[in-house]
Amino acid sequence: MANEKLYIDIFAGCGGLSTGLLNAGWTGLFAIEKNADAFATLKYNLIDNKEHFRWPKWLPVKECDINVLLKDHMDDLMALRGKVTLVAGGPPCQGFSMAGKRDKNDQRNKLVKSYIKFIKLVLPQVIIFENVHGFTVNFKGKKGTKQYSSYVERALRRLGYKTMHQIVDMSEYGVPQNRKRFILVAMRDYFPKDVFETLARNKDAFCLSKGISCTTSIKDAISDLEQANGSMPSPDTKGFMAGTYGPEQSGYQRLMRSGIETTGLIADSHRFVNHRKNTIKLHKELLEKAPVGKRITPSDNIVENLNRRGVTVLDANAQAPTVTSIPDELVHYKEPRILTVREHARIQSFPDWFEFKGQYTSGGKRRKQEVPRYTQVGNAVPPLFAEQVGLAILEVLSHEQPK
Repeated sequence: MANEKLYIDIFAGCGGLSTGLLNAGWTGLFAIEKNADAFATLKYNLIDNKEHFRWPKWLPVKECDINVLLKDHMDDLMALRGKVTLVAGGPPCQGFSMAGKRDKNDQRNKLVKSYIKFIKLVLPQVIIFENVHGFTVNFKGKKGTKQYSSYVERALRRLGYKTMHQIVDMSEYGVPQNRKRFILVAMRDYFPKDVFETLARNKDAFCLSKGISCTTSIKDAISDLEQANGSMPSPDTKGFMAGTYGPEQSGYQRLMRSGIETTGLIADSHRFVNHRKNTIKLHKELLEKAPVGKRITPSDNIVENLNRRGVTVLDANAQAPTVTSIPDELVHYKEPRILTVREHARIQSFPDWFEFKGQYTSGGKRRKQEVPRYTQVGNAVPPLFAEQVGLAILEVLSHEQPK
């Protein structure tokens, strides 16, 4: 217990970052997540199942808005100074995303200031801040430009932290997708550069120890989940079919299935969409005509009746594009369908023991309240990458404190 490294996960989502830190040997103190659906998933897996958090008595074990926490528990947070090694997590990224509307007035962007307030109260030894690539790109407005990454780093330096950021492509760390993310490391007594160097230096040995390649293909990730392997009525949704496990075909699949019984069983959240006949026809045409691994739009005129903003037929032998919260952007590499939540989770490197809660999808007005399973997966930090960051920080902290 004396050497226990405690961390807090803020803007935790469904728990991708925490799952990686769990696997790296960290101990959670608590996690802050505003949405009830995402928190239900985190609670089921990491609080109830893994008992990963030493949850303080003063904080209810439920979803929580960071601004409410800052208002109601300022003294409790200040009392954590010197006890918390790490604060992990970054504010919601939708307002910064190059793939979205990129609105400088998006209310979620203001959460960056809440984040800084939280750090100021707790003053952890180390900070990991993750966000989309667009976090480094300036917003242009009446008052010139505003670059949120610079704002965060300046604020942290004023609090006595040394900072460094990199744009990291997680496909180089065993995660089967081209996911570029802004990663900021801030440290009070050590040098963030050492964390990034350790992370890069250790990736080959890490992947070897897991029995996987540093570059995992889509087929390596999900071929045991093909519909052709068999299906049964979905256990959580009437009128749908869900896929049963096929035989393991790669080290990555073995790693993802580790610790659970899979023979003859349905994978969690592996419910197939009930596509209409014309949608299946469209997917078959895409499989025949679309260049694999390349995003196509209606204006490319490759197939008729494509009413999606863009779609990519996956290349079985390459990595996926970045998984988002929109499931119909990706078409399976050989079956005329979109991917299941479990297949998205595999591409995000969630282990199969990790179960998702809440609706599968939502629409209309419900989108403002609900964070369905596809969105929970798309918004997460890949656990396999988070584990490597967690290990790199522990290694740097194990060295003698620099003079």
